[in-house]
Amino acid sequence: MGKILEKALKNAIKEKKRVLGTKQIMSSIKDSGIIIISQSVSPKMTKKIEESAQSNSVPLIHFNDTSVILGKLCGLQFRVSAISLNAVSNTNVQAIIKEYETK
Repeated sequence: MGKILEKALKNAIKEKKRVLGTKQIMSSIKDSGIIIISQSVSPKMTKKIEESAQSNSVPLIHFNDTSVILGKLCGLQFRVSAISLNAVSNTNVQAIIKEYETK
């Protein structure tokens, strides 16, 4: 994962401008700036999140690692299967997507 995403994740955790977990994300997807889901999320739930994100025009990134690694990247001591960043600027979203696509 890129440095921009790592910084955005840590800022969102620090400022509490994020939603953790697939069920919570599904209920608050309209407020999301970008969603990151790990490989640990079931295919059925991944499909639900993808469809909901697409219908609400929310960018989605598939994190190519486990929820343990995503949790560590966020600076947390527990697994994070999915995270939604609520207070991320459009510029940062575009930079994160571009950075992720080049990997």
